[in-house]
Amino acid sequence: MAENAPPRWDRRMQQRLSRGEAAALGEMYDRFAALVHSQANRMLDDEDAADAVTREVFGYVWENPDMYDPKQGSMRAWLAFLTHRESVRRLREAAEDGDPGGPDALDERVRRATAAARADYIVASMPAPLRAALELAYVQRRDYRQTAADLGVTEDEARRRLRLGLQLLSTARTRPVEGAPPPGYGRAL
Repeated sequence: MAENAPPRWDRRMQQRLSRGEAAALGEMYDRFAALVHSQANRMLDDEDAADAVTREVFGYVWENPDMYDPKQGSMRAWLAFLTHRESVRRLREAAEDGDPGGPDALDERVRRATAAARADYIVASMPAPLRAALELAYVQRRDYRQTAADLGVTEDEARRRLRLGLQLLSTARTRPVEGAPPPGYGRAL
């Protein structure tokens, strides 16, 4: 198998969607709707708009399954890209409709939302042991000793997991996520 070959699930899903299998769309929705909705909500800070983006993204996938290019990345990355693109389009529309702050404020909001979406993607993609350590330390406010005890690992291992998790998260603002589609991937919704 080629090094950058997409997972078998992604290829099968695209084939099923191309054949018009409604069950495939339902399966994809069950697997990725939370990712799409949370990313849109993070970017737009509006639950109703996030619901609309989620519908738009899955509608687009249903109507255009062949737009997914397995050579460009995973199905998950494609959906994250489509979500980002639709959310940015909505932010720009809101700015044109008189949202205060002008183009500089919009650009800054898009940058912050993009970094937040990358961070969400990184956290969702990182190995479970790193994610669990970060959740204990930063969500549940545990120190590394308590984190180690809760995870049943040594203190050194807890520190290593926290350090690696934070290093991964630090890339959210500085560079695109590896495996995520390149800018311009696909067609606009």
